[in-house]
Amino acid sequence: MPDTPEAPPEDTPATAAHPASPARRLDAHSLRGLAHPLRMSIFELLRLDGPATATLLAERLGQNTGTVSWHLRHLAEHGFIEEEPGRGTKRERWWRAATAKNVLNTNDFRDDPEARGALSVFTHELVGQYFNRVMTYLNDDWDEKWRAAGTIGDWSELRLTPAQLAALNDELAAVIARHTPAPDARPDPDALPVVVQLQSFPRHGRAAS
Repeated sequence: MPDTPEAPPEDTPATAAHPASPARRLDAHSLRGLAHPLRMSIFELLRLDGPATATLLAERLGQNTGTVSWHLRHLAEHGFIEEEPGRGTKRERWWRAATAKNVLNTNDFRDDPEARGALSVFTHELVGQYFNRVMTYLNDDWDEKWRAAGTIGDWSELRLTPAQLAALNDELAAVIARHTPAPDARPDPDALPVVVQLQSFPRHGRAAS
């Protein structure tokens, strides 16, 4: 997800070897179910780090277990998470992110004033998550191989039409899909989880003073 407006980074083209996961397009009701700072933090941890209990999540987030449990149930009601089968007890449930990819198109809410508040919260928190991931990478201690492999860069020389920008994003997503292993693939012992954050957007030019 999570998921950015217009072109979610986790939604990648299907290939014969790696078919696309099922996807659902978020509506105003489901958006309001996710658009809360703590719920988005919980959902991010389950997506990035795998299944966890309310107790484990509360410890990581510095929250009360009861509060986290309430938000977990709320996320489950809206289909963002589900119980881990065959694990846990009646008193301690294990939760995981649902397998379906979430697609958010901001155009769906252009004429829905009641959804604008939820959309604003969602986008604000999402950008904050992206920023925090980058800062964590920069502040963590990495050996030379990993430090040299990571990158933070930008390219500002492009001048594109909307169709060209969309095509660029599609090509980049296809490249990421080719490097994404199948869910049942055995991981390389030297591999670590990698996050790819793609941010591409137009800007209004400003004439020099």
